[in-house]
Amino acid sequence: MEEKVLKVLQEECPEVDFFASEELVNDGILDSLTLTTIIAALTMEFGIVIPYEEIIEENFNSVAAMAAMVERLSR
Repeated sequence: MEEKVLKVLQEECPEVDFFASEELVNDGILDSLTLTTIIAALTMEFGIVIPYEEIIEENFNSVAAMAAMVERLSR
């Protein structure tokens, strides 16, 4: 799942180095506009709904965290 999520992220946000940090949000690598783009891309690609309660730093701080969230919401 991580590879699929990474592919979507790199297509939608090629300017972002998703391996620069394990705390992408906390370190300021992902801003609110980029997060909005990521949420839309993951929603469309995986056919999931990301509830407001899931839009927290922990779910977007790394590719692994995003993949885990997508997997959890796909069930």
